[in-house]
Amino acid sequence: MKAPIVLAVDTPDLDIAKQWVASTRESVSVYKLGLEFFLSFGHDGVRAIQSETDADIFLDLKLHDIPHTVEGAARAIAALSPKYLTVHASGGRAMIKAAVDAVPRTDVTAVTILTSLSEEDLFEIGYANAALESAVALAKMSVTAGARAIVCSPLEIVAIRSAVGPTPTIITPGVRPLSEAGSDDQKRTMTPKDAISAGASLVVIGRPITKSWSQGAKAMKAEARAIADEILN
Repeated sequence: MKAPIVLAVDTPDLDIAKQWVASTRESVSVYKLGLEFFLSFGHDGVRAIQSETDADIFLDLKLHDIPHTVEGAARAIAALSPKYLTVHASGGRAMIKAAVDAVPRTDVTAVTILTSLSEEDLFEIGYANAALESAVALAKMSVTAGARAIVCSPLEIVAIRSAVGPTPTIITPGVRPLSEAGSDDQKRTMTPKDAISAGASLVVIGRPITKSWSQGAKAMKAEARAIADEILN
């Protein structure tokens, strides 16, 4: 049974990306293709992954520019019909709406506050409020602009779910399975099961699964299954 896992396919090798999909397809619901992947392989790379799986595709480009430019960028990938396309919520209401109008078959997904940022980082950047308050405000604005999904830290799930209601999809990076002692570059973390229990719809997991590739496909399949079972059981 598949779990609500988004696997971050962060590799510069397209053949390896395909093998990661093949190794985890029984446990993973969504595959996230990020900026490095898209710049390396473009539309053909996305289609290559789509041909390997019936899972949803999360195109994580984090678009952030003036509305006209974001609209054009979103239209440029419309033919790929990814399930999710990320934009930075901080780009504002008009920018989000421009993306929504450009890809009506895709769930425009607003990224609130990056999980790599600490409270100190936010204030240094110039945010007037702490991460929780800022993320909630960005999520509410994004949903009213037409975004159907939100990306937020695990620590903001409860507040954002309360603010936006049950319908929007909440996607949460910064989760670490119980077996992981470190947090890598994610500073605001939670276990996958706790994130789902708090109100997340999907959790993004990368290295805790993909690092097992060095031991082979069977090891990666087993790791994905173990984390899926941790969430489902």
